[in-house]
Amino acid sequence: MTPTIAIIGALEKEVRQIYAEVEHGTVTEEAGLKIVGGGYQGFNLVATTAGMGTVNVAAATQHLISVYGANAVIFSGIAGGLNPALHIGDIVVGARLRYLDTDTPLIAESVPGLEEFTSTDYLVEVAEETLTSWGFINAGLADDETALAAAREAAASSPFQRFRREGESAEPARYLVGTIATGDRFVTGAEMRAAALEATHADCVEMEGAAVAHIAAKNGVDCLVLRAISDNCDEAYDALSAREFDLDEYARTASSLTLAIVRRVAARLGLKREM
Repeated sequence: MTPTIAIIGALEKEVRQIYAEVEHGTVTEEAGLKIVGGGYQGFNLVATTAGMGTVNVAAATQHLISVYGANAVIFSGIAGGLNPALHIGDIVVGARLRYLDTDTPLIAESVPGLEEFTSTDYLVEVAEETLTSWGFINAGLADDETALAAAREAAASSPFQRFRREGESAEPARYLVGTIATGDRFVTGAEMRAAALEATHADCVEMEGAAVAHIAAKNGVDCLVLRAISDNCDEAYDALSAREFDLDEYARTASSLTLAIVRRVAARLGLKREM
């Protein structure tokens, strides 16, 4: 049986490229979602825009698992940075996902009995490999000058030279395998930022990731949550939305990264040769 991967974004622009890439694509409207399906690199792909917030994304994730039999779920989007080592455009791979404004011991009374959630180790590894091949360097190497210098040298030979930190043309963009905090309020301002950091010790904060990983764990399917830093929790949502060029550029990067990860998984499984 052909495996199925579900790809979800909170915003339509974050999955727009997925819609264009699938083969023999179909479009259905169901459960309040526009769902695009089709073949890609030996997988069945189903992609949708969930909308923002934990309820919207949990409902979308469960629908794609229940109706389409998704074996894995990949979610990507933007986030506010909490870790000072991360700048705008850097990527957080969500090894751990924690709720920000939820009484987690009560949540853990129900299956799967967890207070925090994780991306699947195998998919985290593939995401790291993909980001490294694109010239991103590991922010966790910041205290190891030898390793960091080697990473910069490798990044310099990457064909993906456009991935550079904003305002720092000589410095490649970075990624971090870290912790993502999820809450149902848009975090902005020093007070909210400090509260989020104290409550979760996370590297970034957003509104969906933990719910995706929660529903995946509840159903026993693999998942991967990726976030790009769009701000430092110092902009109101209206101001962030007004930066259309930045968001559109990230949306293209997010879709390209997701598809590159799918191709790498396909190559590992012997479904298709990696491109």
